[in-house]
Amino acid sequence: MGRSVVVLVAVAAVFLGSCGTQAIGEMERESQSIDLENAQSVRAKLRMGAGELNLTGGADALMEADFAYNVADWEPEVDYEVSGDTGELKVDQGSSEDIPLGGEARNEWDLRFNDDVPIDLGVQMGAGESDLDLDSLTLTGLDLQMGAGQTTVDLTGSYERDIAATIEGGVGEATVQLPSEIGVRVNAEGGLGQINAEGFQREDDSYVNDAYGDSDVTLDVDVRGGVGQINLEVV
Repeated sequence: MGRSVVVLVAVAAVFLGSCGTQAIGEMERESQSIDLENAQSVRAKLRMGAGELNLTGGADALMEADFAYNVADWEPEVDYEVSGDTGELKVDQGSSEDIPLGGEARNEWDLRFNDDVPIDLGVQMGAGESDLDLDSLTLTGLDLQMGAGQTTVDLTGSYERDIAATIEGGVGEATVQLPSEIGVRVNAEGGLGQINAEGFQREDDSYVNDAYGDSDVTLDVDVRGGVGQINLEVV
């Protein structure tokens, strides 16, 4: 089994404090581009307490980012260091305490990653919406933690090695798109929420797609239901 892909959906309260006191101002916009330097692979960790995250491939640099926010303390912090042949990229939202959710508060990240760089990706979402279009990336790992809100994750890319995934449900709805030509096995543990496995067949305590057992590569998914809903779709 290759490196693990972990998808965790946590509770929004991990990231969010009490509502209410930080001022909403004019929209601030900034762009950043991070060069790969001498790294052969990258571990990237993204942490957004509240807002809208869109992530896709197609960048010439390691990462090209556009940020927009109207709460001053939400200004993102971007840090990148290379140790040996591994790059460590961190993108953190500023303070998420005492923030008014909804209404006129806005926080938007539009991130594009390089398709050719092997990347182990970690994403923590507190509350909001995220669209993670990862099918073109050279993905070696994924750790997604989501609280309250909606997320869509596209894992239909081509994989050269086995990958293990863990999806832990929280508050909200997550849709995970999985490949049809690569074997997929889903081990599901129900919670108070709901797990929908469209396009899968039941095999003992697991769900499998038609390609399972026939393909050279297997995507192994461990799903733990929370109080929200997880939709698994074969694409």
